[in-house]
Amino acid sequence: MQHVRAARVVSPNLSERSLQGDRASTSCTMTLTQAEKAAVVTIWAKVATQADAIGAESLERLFFSHPQTKTYFPHFDLSQGSAQLRGHGSKVMNAVGEAVKHIDNIRGALAKLSELHAYILRVDPVNFKLLSHCILCSVAARYPSDFTPEVHAAWDKFLASVSSVLTEKYR
Repeated sequence: MQHVRAARVVSPNLSERSLQGDRASTSCTMTLTQAEKAAVVTIWAKVATQADAIGAESLERLFFSHPQTKTYFPHFDLSQGSAQLRGHGSKVMNAVGEAVKHIDNIRGALAKLSELHAYILRVDPVNFKLLSHCILCSVAARYPSDFTPEVHAAWDKFLASVSSVLTEKYR
């Protein structure tokens, strides 16, 4: 990736209010329809081949657009393309892949990760929404012809469910 552009994609599940931390809206995961699940799985098949790069790009977008999120990584080299950034991007996308693989039980698939981020790392819950938005932008930028409005909506709903699961332990 040559340059990370700050992009805001307006979507029904990620309004400005939700970006500011409206935690009440994430009290439960959303139910995906069969068509939405199929859309998520289909795009994931493409994303999985470039997951590490998309993960790093998503983190770069996050840190560029929301510099306050860098505070959780004081020991990381956050420069574009750094090994640590690529490594954490890979972990992020592996978690997304687990959620896709267990799309009917995202809560169970990400339970340990939710506990880690809530109890050990103490990550501000709004950061999951911010990162989800950056992942959505990165995927949309890489696959513009495949990222139809329906696919966009399905991925937005899926990532909102992932964010919701990751913030459940904070309640």
